[in-house]
Amino acid sequence: MSGVPVTITILDKEYQVACPAEEVDALRASAQYLSQRMREIRDNGKVLGADRIAVMAALNITRELLNLKTLEHDCLQAADHIGRLQQSISSVLHPINEQNELELNR
Repeated sequence: MSGVPVTITILDKEYQVACPAEEVDALRASAQYLSQRMREIRDNGKVLGADRIAVMAALNITRELLNLKTLEHDCLQAADHIGRLQQSISSVLHPINEQNELELNR
């Protein structure tokens, strides 16, 4: 094992894993999130067995991740579009502003 040994608990079972010291908090948060999601699936009562619960949790979390990636992509596209609109507005307003300054300086 390389890194810092960390004990995490997922669905009432302890695991010892190693990770870089600077990622321990993120690992613990990830384990807590996974355990919570697995508990929700288990408590729903429709999926039996830790392996199946883990697979269902992995699928659900992966779906969440893909949805967030799609949302991020959409936000980046919107930000790019807004930037282009700002440039267009500036290019239209710039001559008007220059003309107004000339008239004020007369």
